[in-house]
Amino acid sequence: MATEAPARGGYLDILRAPHAARLLAGTLLGRLPNGTGPIALTLFVRDQGGSYTLAGGLIAAYGVATAVGQPLLGRAVDLKGQPRVQLPAAVLSALGMALLALTGIGHLPLAYAAVVLAGLFTPPLEGGLRALWPSVLGREDRVHRAYALDAVAQEVMFTAGPLLLTLLVSLWSPAAALLVINLLGVLGALAVVLSAPSRTWRSAPREAHWLGALRSPGLLALLGSFFFVGLALGSITVAAVAYADDRGTPSVYGWLMAALGLGALLGGVAYGARRWTGTPERRLRVLVLLLAVCYLPLVLTPGPVAMTGLSVLSGVFLAPALACAFIVVDRHAPRGTVTEAFSWLVTTFGVGSALGSAVAGPAVELAGTVTGFAVAGAGGLIAFLVLLATGRVLGAPVAPDAPAVDARHAVGAGAPTPVHSEKNTH
Repeated sequence: MATEAPARGGYLDILRAPHAARLLAGTLLGRLPNGTGPIALTLFVRDQGGSYTLAGGLIAAYGVATAVGQPLLGRAVDLKGQPRVQLPAAVLSALGMALLALTGIGHLPLAYAAVVLAGLFTPPLEGGLRALWPSVLGREDRVHRAYALDAVAQEVMFTAGPLLLTLLVSLWSPAAALLVINLLGVLGALAVVLSAPSRTWRSAPREAHWLGALRSPGLLALLGSFFFVGLALGSITVAAVAYADDRGTPSVYGWLMAALGLGALLGGVAYGARRWTGTPERRLRVLVLLLAVCYLPLVLTPGPVAMTGLSVLSGVFLAPALACAFIVVDRHAPRGTVTEAFSWLVTTFGVGSALGSAVAGPAVELAGTVTGFAVAGAGGLIAFLVLLATGRVLGAPVAPDAPAVDARHAVGAGAPTPVHSEKNTH
């Protein structure tokens, strides 16, 4: 995993490209409802006099519906284009949350139906943005830096989103915050689908197959690994709550989560500032191993200051691993399934995170906080072992018979260099 000189222009080179800043900002804004959904639902239910059990049930229903909807909508985007899917989905998702905000939790079947509607139609903006990067940026090295920038921007959203939600709740109410956050989500989706790259983007022709992107063995191997990365991250969330309770200082939880996000931010910035040699599959194995190794010291559970430092360390390789995984998805996605493939990564990671939270809860209750953090370390190591065991299929990327992006759709690329994704090189 050797490095060369810093990539030319860095992140500023990406953001100066026509449409790039708009697409990134619109996608982040459009994903705000999903990024803040669990917190928003908890605050809303408690404000309505509901229990934490009810809040957990609604969050679970929302999460399952999102997991089901993302790959289905991703496949629809590949077949029908972005505007015809992303905007209607964003509107329907917002209407689901608006229905909950306006009717409350008095009629539980209606409340559950509302969150299922919101989750099922959460637009696959994350996968859609990654599908657009080659047509916007042109050169392969710029696309790879954009993937790293995307991973860094996610950390910013997951930090700033809850702060914005808290501000809206303090100014108005949890119901009003739900409405405003979802209105912002629709505006973000609108900003994306009205852009020239989104309007002109077309997926490559695809082979009709009911499995879609899942017929790729390499993609299945990657998804299997990142299920356990998600599990590790979800268990850290629960274990951090238990750690804060043990210390008798609830605010420590916020510091630990912020520190993890800071570590991911720093790691992502450093990763994207370099041009990497070697195959991304091999690089991903190293990054996931380092991620697992950095989870292990959390079981020491030292004092809050030292624990905050360990939380920073635990996040350092998260964004680089995600950015590298995006490249691997692009290399292994069957022709014409790129949005669906990215959406499967989002879904698998999310399901793994939910299961990690579910596993860490009983582990903490039965054997203490250290066990909760041990689940994270175990999840990271299993993720590495999956990549190690599937090295053969990961080493054979799908070889499309044409460039991944047709040059006539490279709106705003601004360079005569032909557009090729990394999966075209061996």
